[in-house]
Amino acid sequence: MTKNIKKVVLAYSGGLDTSVILRWLQDTYGCEVVTFTADIGQGEEVEPARAKAEMLGVKDIFIEDLREEFVRDYVFPMFRANALYEGVYLLGTSIARPLIAKRQIEIAREVGADAVSHGATGKGNDQVRFELGYYGLQPDIRVIAPWREWELNSRTKLIEYAEAHQIPIPRGKRGEAPYSMDANLLHISYEGKALEDPWVSPDEEMFRRTVSPEKAPDTPQTIEIEFEKGDPVAVDGKKMSPATLLAHLNGVAGAHGAGRLDLVENRYVGMKSRGVYETPGGTVLLAARRAMESLTLDREAAHLKDDLMPRYASLIYNGYWFSPERRMLQALIDASQEHVTGTVRLRLYKGNVMVEGRKSPYSLYSAAHVTFEEDAVYNQRDAEGFIRLNALRLRLAGR
Repeated sequence: MTKNIKKVVLAYSGGLDTSVILRWLQDTYGCEVVTFTADIGQGEEVEPARAKAEMLGVKDIFIEDLREEFVRDYVFPMFRANALYEGVYLLGTSIARPLIAKRQIEIAREVGADAVSHGATGKGNDQVRFELGYYGLQPDIRVIAPWREWELNSRTKLIEYAEAHQIPIPRGKRGEAPYSMDANLLHISYEGKALEDPWVSPDEEMFRRTVSPEKAPDTPQTIEIEFEKGDPVAVDGKKMSPATLLAHLNGVAGAHGAGRLDLVENRYVGMKSRGVYETPGGTVLLAARRAMESLTLDREAAHLKDDLMPRYASLIYNGYWFSPERRMLQALIDASQEHVTGTVRLRLYKGNVMVEGRKSPYSLYSAAHVTFEEDAVYNQRDAEGFIRLNALRLRLAGR
């Protein structure tokens, strides 16, 4: 443990864990602590963190609304790749970490801090994501990860420490919910405790952004999403900023029960974990984006994107947002989006997201070529030579 640290920037939520970390840093390192609280659409007020930090003697307090930057510069670029980790997970927690890490490093430079700190545990992915972000942006930064250092390795010990140091314990923490939760504008995740048994069904009362499909409206809703160069820019003809658009889709899709996922995933640190996710707006956007690309991307370009997607998704999941390989893949992906422009029509009904139509000024769809009626643009006899050449190696092998 390096003690010669003068100032540290802490990613601070104002909750029990980071409030204990704040005081622990002061006591253990004798250093000044600067707090940084990011509003990335978690759905809770972030301003109360200021009062808690002030009560604990913090002088430099940063509370910032990063919702637009989060969606514009992180969520939308990731969505251009149609990224899904292990085929289903829309990476809601993963994509928030590089933004928080970037801003922590910027604040550290601004206030002259020589270290940064986070509240991620030593068992999870977030410690990796935060710290790869820190080191990728400032290689010589010092990182303090309290969960890997202290002896407060249980909820009971955390509460006892808080009580001993007059740290207010948020209401409900003593009898807290039987799971842990992480939220931002893209999703809400639920993990741990009652959910640690992958056979146990999640409690319906847990969900916050989606109604159960059984309780969703009996009447479907049709929406239209407009894209420009791969990014959504309007819903039902109304232009919206990135964060506003995603928040709007969360409300619309959540009301119809869309976007739930119950997943046993492979953490980067090696263990399997069970997570339950709500990503209503993202689920709609993925379906709409793929529909738009089906009309506007060349076949081999689309297939290459699909080949690269699992690698790209793993980079995001594992914390390599600032890596050269992620930047290289992003450049390729972004180049593919030049003509991904147009409108997709979808129907939402009891948890389902169904594409019903798509149109684009850059459509590669040719009704003249694909028609079952007589046409003057395609010679069906050409298929014979095409088949014979492609069958040649099979016929030779068959001999």
